[in-house]
Amino acid sequence: MQRFHTATVAILMLAGISAATPAGAAATFDGAWNVQIASSNSACGGGTTVSIGINNGQVASNNPLMTASGRVADAGNISVTLASGMKHAVGFGHLSSTSGSGTWRGALCSGTWTAQRI
Repeated sequence: MQRFHTATVAILMLAGISAATPAGAAATFDGAWNVQIASSNSACGGGTTVSIGINNGQVASNNPLMTASGRVADAGNISVTLASGMKHAVGFGHLSSTSGSGTWRGALCSGTWTAQRI
């Protein structure tokens, strides 16, 4: 359960971003990504890996147990919100064309994330 919570928080971080993004620039980050979520707090679980997709700068998840939403800005700044039932988390960071990293925070846990394009 804690592992799922950590994954949910990480995806949330990656999914929500601020301003609108033109489709052409945001498409630079389009595709499937594996996101490794970690927390330094052992009560939050040891970490997990989740998959997200980006399409025209919009972040989404194909996982039926979790929703992901957010955007990637032209320069690669990303903001994500993840939700699973009553749990949710937000994350922020930066993507390059092949990888990314950032931080996430939920109600009781926080940590870091790294991502690789699949």
